[in-house]
Amino acid sequence: MGTVQTGDIETYYVREGEGRPVVFVHGAIVDHTQWQPQVAALSDEFATVSYDVRGHGRTGGSDRSRYDIGLFVADLDALLTTLEIENPVLCGLSMGGCIVQAYAATYPEKVAGIVLADTFSPERTDWRERLQFLLLRATVPLVKLFGYERVEKVMVWLQERMQPGAGGDYDQIKQIREGGPKMETTEFVKLIGALTRFHESGVELSAIPLPRWCSTASTTPASSADSVRCCANGFRMLNSSKSPMPDTLPPSTIPGSSPNSSERSSANAPAKPDQLSRRTQPE
Repeated sequence: MGTVQTGDIETYYVREGEGRPVVFVHGAIVDHTQWQPQVAALSDEFATVSYDVRGHGRTGGSDRSRYDIGLFVADLDALLTTLEIENPVLCGLSMGGCIVQAYAATYPEKVAGIVLADTFSPERTDWRERLQFLLLRATVPLVKLFGYERVEKVMVWLQERMQPGAGGDYDQIKQIREGGPKMETTEFVKLIGALTRFHESGVELSAIPLPRWCSTASTTPASSADSVRCCANGFRMLNSSKSPMPDTLPPSTIPGSSPNSSERSSANAPAKPDQLSRRTQPE
């Protein structure tokens, strides 16, 4: 563990194991410890790196008035460059999935594979997703008055009413947060702005080479490990049977800001068979 200079901040990271590199990017309003079960499952055969995204955990915030996914991508690239990590498999959940998509589309030659879980694409194709982003943007004034934790509980309640089960295991998220520094309200506001502007990022998923694409709806340690192994060996896995690679991902039940989606990393729901069995040989 340690910190490295990434632009105008010091990014906190944890490095474990030896072998081919796997880098984990967490969801919003939590920190790198969200991926501890997956790190434990993989560090015997891979060199794992998890880190706190700008504004989160031990990395903390910055003086910038505005964040965007492109800035998070620049931070990630600086982290990988400084640590001399080449051709990693990138794993991203929720907000982390947005960062991973943008990084892989920007630097496809630097990535061995990607694993995406409970995330969303820049294109908003589902009315529920559009509504959730509108609600998310509307929380900013309330957060400034009451704090993000109170507003977040209301959001979870609303999401459960709209789509039962979408709120995930909120108690698990609170446990993750108890182990690290609390996010400042100003950082939360900048984070929400970055997420709600992701559709303006210009990310082209078609720029990501197809044989190195992975998409999984389950982030249990076992299924995540299988996903990483497939990516590292040049296989691909798709939730959808559509081919070639889709330009958009299936809509997430939770916008990328939400701690709600991150609980799925500790859920016991098994991966669907077609997520792990439909593989093609590498190029």
